[in-house]
Parts: sequence; C-alpha cells; structure tokens
Amino acid sequence: MKESQSLTNNLLMEVDVLSNRLRNIKQSFKATENKALKGRLLTENKNIFKRVNEIHKIAEILNKKNEKINFSNLLFEITKRILNENKFESNLFFL
Repeated sequence: MKESQSLTNNLLMEVDVLSNRLRNIKQSFKATENKALKGRLLTENKNIFKRVNEIHKIAEILNKKNEKINFSNLLFEITKRILNENKFESNLFFL
C-alpha cells in the first residue's frame, strides 16, 4: 500500500467515526431538554463539522492528483456528502 493510500484509508476511517458521531449528536440534541447539554452538543457538532471540512479539503487535493477511481475519490465523495447532509440538517437544531 502506498503512503498516500495509507493516509487516505486512515482519513476514511476517521470520517466514518465522525459521521456516526454527527448522527448521534443530532439524535441526542432532539431528545434532551437540558440547555447545558444542548450547548455542548452544538459546540461538538461545530468542531466535528470543521474537521470533516478539513478532511474534505485534503481529499480535494488528493483527488486532483489522482484521476482514477481510488480511495481518494471515495474520501472526497464521502466528505462532500457529509458536509452537504450537515448543512441541510443543521436547521434541525433550531426547530
């Protein structure tokens, strides 16, 4: 496995964990009435979203270098979907 593939694979695993955590945060936010907890969940959601955005930028760079179907394309597509999903569902916090 090449070095860039190893990096990409690690980022794919991190994105998977972050994606699951974002879903859990949204469920917890809807289920709680505790204002302090809601504040912490919003902060954590913001920080995770920033990290996914950072990984998306890395994926974009990797994707430009490699035009073939590979892990970097997969990473790019997954992060793009997570960012779009989070933008669409971010209004859920303010219902």
